[in-house]
Amino acid sequence: MPEVDILNAEKRPVGKIDLPADIFGVPVNKGVLHEVVRNYLANQRQGTAATKTKGLVRGGGKKPWKQKHTGRARAGSIRSPLWRGGGIVFGPLPRDYSYKLPKKVKWAALSSALSAKLADGAVVVLEDFPITEPKTKNLTALLAVLGFNSVLIVISDKNKVLELCARNIPRVNIKDVSNLNVYDVLVHDKLLITKTAVEHMKEVYLG
Repeated sequence: MPEVDILNAEKRPVGKIDLPADIFGVPVNKGVLHEVVRNYLANQRQGTAATKTKGLVRGGGKKPWKQKHTGRARAGSIRSPLWRGGGIVFGPLPRDYSYKLPKKVKWAALSSALSAKLADGAVVVLEDFPITEPKTKNLTALLAVLGFNSVLIVISDKNKVLELCARNIPRVNIKDVSNLNVYDVLVHDKLLITKTAVEHMKEVYLG
C-alpha cells in the first residue's frame, strides 16, 4: 500500500497513513480516462442550441410569383434557405448529448486518475480542517500555508461551512467521496484529502 504523511494545518507531519492500493496504486489507463472525461463533458451540455428551418421561419406562406412565364427562376417561398431571411439548412436543433457508461469503466477511470495524482506527488492528506466559520479568508489562509493554488478538496461528507468558504475562490473545488469524479480530479493541480475521507473511500469504493 502507498504510504503518505498526514499533515496538520501548519503543514507539519503528524503521522502516516496507508492509501488503499486498489484506489491509489493501479496502472494508469489513459484510454479509459479520455473516454470518461468525454462522457462527463457531454453530459454537462445543455443541448439547447437551435436554428429555424424553412418551416419555422415566420412568413413565406404565399408563392412569390407564378410558376411559369415570368423569366425568373421558380420560387415557392420567400423563406427558402436560398433567400435572405430564409430558413437554415441542417442547423442545430435541441438534443440530448448525454449517454451512459458502465460502472466498471467509471471506476477504472477514477482509480486511474487518483493513482496518477499520487504518482505525480500531487496527493496530500490533511488531518482535519480547523475551520468553523464560513469565511473565505480562513480557507485562503490555510491553502496559502499548504502552498496550493489549484486544488480539489475531498471530504468524507458534505460540509456547508467549507463549501461557503470555497465558492468564491477560483480553481478551488470541494467534493465529498460519494460525488468524486474523474474530471475534477484531473483538472486540478493538487488533491487534498482529509484523513476521514480516506477511510470513507475504503467503505464506499471497496465495500
